[in-house]
Amino acid sequence: MPALLVSKSPPLSGEVTIHGAKNSVLPILAATLLCRAPCVLHNCPDILDVTHTRAILHSLGCASERRGASVYIDPRSCAGHSIPPELAASMRASSLFLGALLARQGEASLSLPGGCPIGARPVDYHLLAFRALGAEVTETDDTIHCRARRLTGAKITLPGPSVGATENAMLAAVGAEGVTVIENAACEPEIVDLAGFLTACGAKIAGAGTGRVTVKGGQPLTGATYTILPDRIETATFLCACAACGGTLTLRRTAPRLAEPILNSLTESGCRFSCTHDTIQISRDGPLIACRPVVSKPYPGFPTDAMPVLLASQLRAEGQTDFTETIFENRFGYARELKKLGAQLRQDENTVHLRGAPQLYAAQLFAEDLRGGAALVLAAMQAEGESTIFGVKHIERGYDTLEAALQSVGARLKTVEIPKKM
Repeated sequence: MPALLVSKSPPLSGEVTIHGAKNSVLPILAATLLCRAPCVLHNCPDILDVTHTRAILHSLGCASERRGASVYIDPRSCAGHSIPPELAASMRASSLFLGALLARQGEASLSLPGGCPIGARPVDYHLLAFRALGAEVTETDDTIHCRARRLTGAKITLPGPSVGATENAMLAAVGAEGVTVIENAACEPEIVDLAGFLTACGAKIAGAGTGRVTVKGGQPLTGATYTILPDRIETATFLCACAACGGTLTLRRTAPRLAEPILNSLTESGCRFSCTHDTIQISRDGPLIACRPVVSKPYPGFPTDAMPVLLASQLRAEGQTDFTETIFENRFGYARELKKLGAQLRQDENTVHLRGAPQLYAAQLFAEDLRGGAALVLAAMQAEGESTIFGVKHIERGYDTLEAALQSVGARLKTVEIPKKM
């Protein structure tokens, strides 16, 4: 089985180019089903979740082709409405096809989606939106079936600002006759990016990035050529790697304005930054000081997906701090793995209390989810000796060439094949 061998890293030095955002490209790939002409997506990360999403498109009759960092999609031959169970189980974002298929085909079937085991993440809010637009929704223990002869614009009030539910509501609303208003919508940059793609295809959308999104639906969409925004979580990962190991890194083709929460926390820890409109340079040559307590919140608050790597960056910081998770109830599964390295932390329900350890030591670690896996890599880069990390497929779900990028700036890690024990 593949495993990652990670040794203690020297101070990092060099440049890293940030890829397109995983959390943008997946809903945008689903949104191509609404188009009546081919689409080209630039800055498309080459990650497992994109591969799985393209496989879903293929299963529905669409054609797609990767050309470097661009993906070409031709949705004109889309004929199906049901996503194969094995593909639905491969990732959480498969649920985004419900809204797109309902709008295009008038019907959608999905086995309950998979993804990272970081919490329940029910699709109740998604189904509430579909019902408001006039869809009939049938649920069993393991499947969801939606059908609508005609979708009609409506007011949708989400119980909470769910990113996935907002995206699914937008996708379905594009195919609904009339005006749809989504109240209590999520405000994340990836919502704005989805709206940008749909608008480029001819959709009429206002208010994306605010708590109230308006969609005037019913018009056929053309195709478009669109560039995916930079990944703010990948940006956070490399910033935290430099904070943890010291040195100077320059991140190119990123978006500093979207990284403000992580920049603020790392500034508190003693890191220095220099930014342009699309670059961030981080330097850390003095002691790392524990940042102030961090609480994950919907945008523009601290992103839940960046909390694991920030926590990992603080394992040897001077002082103590707290990390409180308010989005996913099982986000801290990686904390017990960090303890194997000698991390001085204690979990109290949804809060981890952390005191910087004078030293960390190599261990055998198991990644159970995407962001927790990245945190283990950053932690192992600070530990004496050579750590072995299993479960690297979780990391590959959301990071394009993470290993090579870290190697290029001085980190000591490599993927190896370790035989399974009989």
